[in-house]
Amino acid sequence: MQLVVLGLNHKSAPVDVRERFSLSKQAVKDGLSNLNEYEGIREAVLLCTCNRSELYAAVNDAAEDTRAMKSFLFDLTGNEENIDEYLYSYTEEDCIRHLFRVASSLDSLVLGEGQILSQVKEAYAIAREEAATSTILNTLFHRAIKTGKRVRTETRIAYNSVSVSYAAVELARAKLKSLEGKKALIFGAGKMAQLTAQHLISRGVGKIYVANRHIDKAQELAVLFDGEAVPFEEALSRAVDIDIIVTSTGAPHYVVKAWETKKLMAKRKGRELFFIDIAVPRDVDPDVESIKGVTLYNIDALEAVVDAHIEERRHEARKATRIIEEEIASIEERFQYLSFRPLMALLSDRCERIREREIHRAATKLSNLTHEEQRQIDHMTRKIVRKILRMPMMKLNSAAGTKNEAFYIEAMRSLFKLDTIGETGTSEERHHHYRYAEQ
Repeated sequence: MQLVVLGLNHKSAPVDVRERFSLSKQAVKDGLSNLNEYEGIREAVLLCTCNRSELYAAVNDAAEDTRAMKSFLFDLTGNEENIDEYLYSYTEEDCIRHLFRVASSLDSLVLGEGQILSQVKEAYAIAREEAATSTILNTLFHRAIKTGKRVRTETRIAYNSVSVSYAAVELARAKLKSLEGKKALIFGAGKMAQLTAQHLISRGVGKIYVANRHIDKAQELAVLFDGEAVPFEEALSRAVDIDIIVTSTGAPHYVVKAWETKKLMAKRKGRELFFIDIAVPRDVDPDVESIKGVTLYNIDALEAVVDAHIEERRHEARKATRIIEEEIASIEERFQYLSFRPLMALLSDRCERIREREIHRAATKLSNLTHEEQRQIDHMTRKIVRKILRMPMMKLNSAAGTKNEAFYIEAMRSLFKLDTIGETGTSEERHHHYRYAEQ
């Protein structure tokens, strides 16, 4: 089998394309639970964040089964348009490297941000819950998470790191010159909304208003900042004296519509209004931008925010890259070992069956043995089998990834009559067509 990732992110696709592939947790679960309908995809993990939608999979053949992966993504999101220009795919070592960079926040909109590692963990946990992973992706994602932790522990890439919410507030401050005494309305009451409120207050915003579908959650957030919760349906109509509106809900549709904003702007009598939409899918109808007096920025605009510490984190990113390359080399050794697992398992099973059969035969002739004596014989014979197999197993393991790999595979198959072991490519073949063993 081969490893493949197919997806799009903030580098390859604008927000209006990314939002078409945004999926709720339940949608991800539903899709993975029906994975067996797509021939060739043996294991899968679906990573969906505001900046990326990526399908990681173990497939029979990358050239053939990438089409099945694309069908899976398109069926799940209901997308029918040709967006090949925005999609990327990586196989084998490049796939591993991409995931490790993602987990280490080297591929994030904000270099060094910490949320992505939690999102990788959650995506993997959901896939495991839906029984969509096995040996290959379990091994890969455990190592990716470990790599992400190593990078955050052994480098200072997260030091002085900014978040999307921080970047949004800095963008507002840059455009408005100052936030001192301004009034802000936040749509949403999740973690992103809370971080946004914190940054707004730290930059001098005088009053925070919070709107959420569940008013109790809006009240919980508002009270933290001595703010005020407002009913979701009435929020925009009551924003006559608001200076900044930040939206970060999980709604699948626009929560701020153009016609409502036009009505609002008529009441404001020429007073300008600043929108920052950091949600994907977007919360604010793009047509709002054409309304006189309105300035609208979406999440893609945050890349332009000046970061005073970016050069320091780029230096740390180079250290992180070295860690990633170490982990790639390590996991490739692990995958090489996995290529022998079917062979080792068959050999072990063959010897165990022989041992059990001979013990059963002996037991019929030694009926007077006590339970303790039977236990000792069982223990002794297990140790004999392990010791006999120890040298062949060590030889097989040491041959993984060498020019003798194919020789030892064929020799063991022939000597012990192991007829069914699955795929067994040589390391040279694996270099060009990396194969992984099934569980």
